[in-house]
Amino acid sequence: MPELPEVEVVLQHLKPQILGATIETVSIHRSDIVRTGHDLIPWFRHATITHVHRMGKCVVFTCQHSQDTRYLLSELGMTGLWFFHANLAASPQHIHCHITLSGTKTSELHYWNPRRFGRIWLFDPSGLEAFRQRRFGPDALTITQEAFVQLLHTTRGQLKPFFLNQHRLAGIGNIYANEILFRANIHPSAQGHQLRRTSCQRLHHTMQTVLREAIEAGGSSIRDFRAPDGSRGHFQEAHQVYQQDGRPCLHGCSTLITRLQKERSSFFCPSCQKKR
Repeated sequence: MPELPEVEVVLQHLKPQILGATIETVSIHRSDIVRTGHDLIPWFRHATITHVHRMGKCVVFTCQHSQDTRYLLSELGMTGLWFFHANLAASPQHIHCHITLSGTKTSELHYWNPRRFGRIWLFDPSGLEAFRQRRFGPDALTITQEAFVQLLHTTRGQLKPFFLNQHRLAGIGNIYANEILFRANIHPSAQGHQLRRTSCQRLHHTMQTVLREAIEAGGSSIRDFRAPDGSRGHFQEAHQVYQQDGRPCLHGCSTLITRLQKERSSFFCPSCQKKR
């Protein structure tokens, strides 16, 4: 957490509030929260936020100052979030970056990340593109069916780790990997290159359907996830397999959902998701 749907929800909240805003100050409260580009921090003062987009599970702010463009990329990692107000954070001492704004609907942004698995990166244009190529495969929400089929047929290894590998496919984490595989009736340990074309096509359709449904529901608020205004998502109420071990399969087969041995967070139906 957060995964692709949650980051999309963050963007939906940020865009109407901060696009066109002028950055007045960028305050870093822990020096180690900035992974690269420390020397660029002063540049962002009086820059304008012209665009906000998602890269994998990261939020990217595009900023312009005179004729120059720079980027502030925030990895959300396990617990990273952006809040409009500091009092929305469960533990304000874990707010590691504070941005003050002018000229728009909100006057501040707070980057909260208690476990610090995510960091902030500051880039010029070439640096951002190099980072994208180095870290991310095609995006799970936009990859075409044909490209997805080709990607699976070049995958040697189990599907569950494939979905979690951001270098191969960007945006999906453990929650949605479980939900997608269950709805597609495919075992987590299935080999991607051995899937029939029709199974690959079904998996692609299921993947993008689940992601869009989760975005529409505001994401999954299982632990810490909140939107920037503090609101919770509701897609956890529609989870069919994640953390449902011991409960009946919702496909109607009367089998109980099982947690894979030696894998605390992989859930599947032994009847509907047979390992072939």
